[in-house]
This record gives sequence, structure tokens and C-alpha cells, in this order.
Amino acid sequence: MDKIRERLLAEVEKSEAPRETLKDKELKSLAEKIKDLPQEERAEFGRQVNVLKREISAAIEVREHALLTAPLPPLDLTAPTDINMPIPGDKPYGGRHPLMVEMEKVIEIYNRLGFGVIESRALDDDYHMFETLNFPDGHPARDGYDSFRTKEGLIPPAHTSNMQNRILKAHKKDLETLGYISYVVPGRVFRNEDVDATHEHTFYQCEGIFVSKKATLSNMLGVLKRFFELYYEQKLNIKTQPGYFPFTEPSLEFLIEKPKSLGGKKGDYLEMLGCGMIHPNVLKMAEIDPEEYKGFAWGGGIERLVMLKYGLKDIRDFESGRLRFLKHFR
Repeated sequence: MDKIRERLLAEVEKSEAPRETLKDKELKSLAEKIKDLPQEERAEFGRQVNVLKREISAAIEVREHALLTAPLPPLDLTAPTDINMPIPGDKPYGGRHPLMVEMEKVIEIYNRLGFGVIESRALDDDYHMFETLNFPDGHPARDGYDSFRTKEGLIPPAHTSNMQNRILKAHKKDLETLGYISYVVPGRVFRNEDVDATHEHTFYQCEGIFVSKKATLSNMLGVLKRFFELYYEQKLNIKTQPGYFPFTEPSLEFLIEKPKSLGGKKGDYLEMLGCGMIHPNVLKMAEIDPEEYKGFAWGGGIERLVMLKYGLKDIRDFESGRLRFLKHFR
């Protein structure tokens, strides 16, 4: 047992991971020998084994403390990396996430079109999520959003429209000074979706809001057409079809003709977002007179924009963290 003690204590003193010493096979075998000893020898031998284990444990604590408090080698601040560390590939550093890169492009285009930017929230309440948007209690359209909820009753927003009431109230003075309210709202949204190649429970949207005395549906279509042409850098045909959203009336689904570069043919359209004229009840909730002012709003997913732009097939790649996918956007 003395030879085992000397060997283990010596190993602990040199080890960079001293606690591994407790897994030593000879040390474990000592405890297994007890059952094979005569009855009168077992107690003393067991006591010696326990003393040895305590000595090893004490030595381990001393060694670990020494490792933690040991001075670090001098750092060469002029070196690009440790001289012993190979640089893997030509770009060892990380990159910005493609969604954030494209989100900035989206915001920059709307800025050029005259829209300010207000970011959405991570948590909201039922009042702003539904009531201010013309969803009365018990309205069946509430069920269509299949929202998550916290134990406190808060809601991770299922759409960026939750910001409409706040923006309209906070910027009513713009109607007097500028003659209009004009903002876009980028943000992350959450829905209780079954995840597949085209559906995610967590994704990004961008909302648009415009209110003035003379806002019209044709104004909205002009803004959206111009946005998509600037984003995809080509002329695009558009069309609309009837839709339903409690917070707009009339409500439309906005479609663009699929670009030829992505295999689109004439008459091959893709739905990109929902839009419409802001419902009078939504304006009233923000204390804006719907007899004097009109407005339009829209909202659509950022991932859909990016997938179409780059020909991507699986929306799950954005949240997967797969380096093979992310490297394409460095």
C-alpha cells in the first residue's frame, strides 16, 4: 500500500487533471480486496484504505489550488494568435447571421422610402396583442394565432402588429407636425407551429404602418411594389387577392411574380405578406379619428424574403446553427 501511496502522490503533484487519479485501477482494487481478507483483518485494512483515499484527496485539493493560482505566461499582445495554434482555413473568425444582414437591408430600403424604425418586443400583453387590434374577447380569430403564453399571462408576440397601438399613440403629434405617421417594426415572433421545411415556431417579421388624411390602398401597393423591386433589384409584377385580418379592412394578400432567375414563369406568383387599410376600430383605440385620418399596414416574414432571394429550401437552417449553412453567407 505504501508503494501505491508514493506513486499516486507523485502523479497528483505533476498532473494537470489531478482528480483523475481517483480512478486509478490499483486504488480501486484495494477496496475490492477487503471481502477476500480474513474477518479479523478486514476492519484494519479498510481503515488504511480510507486513510490513503483521504491523503490522495487532500493532495488533489492542494494541486488544484496551485493550478488555479499559478501565474499565467506573459501575453504577446502583438501576436495575431498563439504561435502553437494552427489557423484552420482562411477565415477562422465568425460572421454575422444572414438574417441580421438581410434585416438591415430591409430597414435601409424602408428608410429610403421615408419610414422610421421601431423595434418590436420580446414579451407583450393580451391588450396590445389582441384587444387594440380589433380582436374582442372570444373572437375566433384569436385561436388562429395559437400563441405561447407565460405563467403570468404574458405573450411572446405572434405578430409585430402588437406594436401598432403603441406607435400610433406615441406619434400622434407627427400627424400635426408632419402630416403622417410612418414606421416599420422589425422583430422576432413566436407561434406554436409544427416545424417543417416551410414552418418555424420562431421567426422574424417586419411590420409597416402609415397614417395620414389622404392614405389610400394604391399608396400602399406603390410602397410595397417599390420595396420588393429594390430588395430583389429587378422590376416585378404584383397582384393582390382578398384576405382576412381583424385589424385591416379591406384586407389583402400581396403577391409578386416569381423571378425568372429562380425558375419563375409568367403568371407564376408567390404570396409575400398580408396587408390592408387599418381598421377604423384600431385607429379609435389609438385615439385617432377615423373620419379624419386613414391608414394602411402590412406585415411579412423576413425568412421568406431571404429564402426566395438565395433559393433556400429549408427555413429550419436559420435557427439550426449549422456552420455549413452559415459559411455560405460570410
